[in-house]
Amino acid sequence: MKKAIGLDIGGTKIAAGIVTEHGELLGRVEVKSDPSGREAMFARVCEAVEQVLNEVSISIDQIEGIGAGVPGKVDRKEGIAIYQNNLPWGNFPIRERLADRFKENRIIIDNDVYMAAFAEWVSQKDLEETFVHITISTGIASSIIHKGDFIRGAGFAGELGLIPVLIGDSNERLEKIAAGPGIRKLAEKELKQDIGSTKDVFDRFLSGAEGYDVIIEQIAEYIAQGIYSISSLIDPHRIVFGGSVIVNNPFLLDLIKNKLKAHQLVDQQHLLNHLYISRLRENNGVVGAGLRVFDDSL
Repeated sequence: MKKAIGLDIGGTKIAAGIVTEHGELLGRVEVKSDPSGREAMFARVCEAVEQVLNEVSISIDQIEGIGAGVPGKVDRKEGIAIYQNNLPWGNFPIRERLADRFKENRIIIDNDVYMAAFAEWVSQKDLEETFVHITISTGIASSIIHKGDFIRGAGFAGELGLIPVLIGDSNERLEKIAAGPGIRKLAEKELKQDIGSTKDVFDRFLSGAEGYDVIIEQIAEYIAQGIYSISSLIDPHRIVFGGSVIVNNPFLLDLIKNKLKAHQLVDQQHLLNHLYISRLRENNGVVGAGLRVFDDSL
């Protein structure tokens, strides 16, 4: 059985897994990120690789390659992390550094959302469909696979979080108000309370705390506006959602569907029956990165 290492590198944590060519996750570890400097961050990535090898009791010689998902803009051909707003890695040659450190020749680098999208798409590979993966977590981003190929544009395609949505009489970028940090800030502003975390917002909503139902309805509306932009522009056959905000709060999907339906024309509403939450949950980035070692055709 062939195996690869999948890395999902983020500003908060680095997840590493051993992934088979069939997408089975044999082991997974998490290491806290260290965004204090370029080398400190890279050292944590190396630590994650070493830990997952120990976890599964295999050596690097038994690995076919390493796939790494990195947030922001990535030069896939050169293996360079060009720009990340939550990592100290401007123009960091991550492929070269990983190759030097682990003496591994096959290293695939891509944007983290693209890696996650690949894991979701490959499980139901349909070369005729237009597929979208949306991550709602610390940030909001999407990736699009059309007839078996990513739509990448000039390098910044799929940045759903940058799309402006209507808030009352003004506009705001979706990510600023509907990603994790934005949800907490919105609740604090509207309810005039100090709130410890995004999780607290959802916990208080579920417990019936006063005012939180309005906040969650607003969030669902803003996300629906973003999805409607995608629905109108490319009319996808299927959308899968990942990221901690929606994976940990799956009831959001029905609220989003209701808001989206109000925006759509009747002929667009086929999409409502094809909106799903990731079956891989928090593992899609790791699994996708590992699988790309075996299939980098996209």
